Amino acid sequence: MTFKDAYEPCNGTNFVGANNELRKILKDLFNKESTGKIEDFIASEGIVWHFNPPATPHFGGLWEAGVKSLKSHLKRVVGNTILTHEEFSTLVTQVEAVLNSRPLCNLSSDPNDDFILTPVHFLVGSSLTALPDPNLTEVPINRLNRWQLVQRLSQIFWKKWSSDYLNRLQSRVKWRKGEKIFKENEIVLVKNEDNSKTFNWNLAKIIKVHARKDNVIRVVTVKTNKGIYQRPVNKIIKLPFYD
Repeated sequence: MTFKDAYEPCNGTNFVGANNELRKILKDLFNKESTGKIEDFIASEGIVWHFNPPATPHFGGLWEAGVKSLKSHLKRVVGNTILTHEEFSTLVTQVEAVLNSRPLCNLSSDPNDDFILTPVHFLVGSSLTALPDPNLTEVPINRLNRWQLVQRLSQIFWKKWSSDYLNRLQSRVKWRKGEKIFKENEIVLVKNEDNSKTFNWNLAKIIKVHARKDNVIRVVTVKTNKGIYQRPVNKIIKLPFYD
């Protein structure tokens, strides 16, 4: 997987400098030891960086909103807890994994393909997996060792951030009379009160929609890895990028 375009949230000298250095390296490579095969590959898969104009802090609202959400919840989770550099670095790494595990869209239009694309696929080429940890969110802090404390903070961040993220996704879809906002074979998220398991996004496929006489869908039948259920649409959330 190769990126052809890279968008940076600012016009900082570090990003511009990195772009210039990369292009200089490629130019030197071509002048010294380039071959037709290498040159053709880099030319076809070349990366173009797009920077925001100078003095435009209001640009890039989409990714800046994600940064704001991260900072807000991380600040609330850590609070007055004193962490060492290694502990805080571990927590931030786990938080990064949580953010990059969020589902984006179906990888293909095949209704039988349940594979979901996430940000981490662009980074490592596969989905995240993690060993299940015991729920430490209800355990008093004075009974935890330092490693368990970091795990507890990570689990609390997951519960708060994932709940907020699902609520923001849900607010994008309005009930509009006469319009079917859900369709069969669509992959969706099912809102669950128990979201204690990290990376568990409760994905499901809609196998049947139940529309009333007013053509408004209020109930759908979904298939999950645990079975087939009927759920009200206020518990069903569309993926961020859908048709």
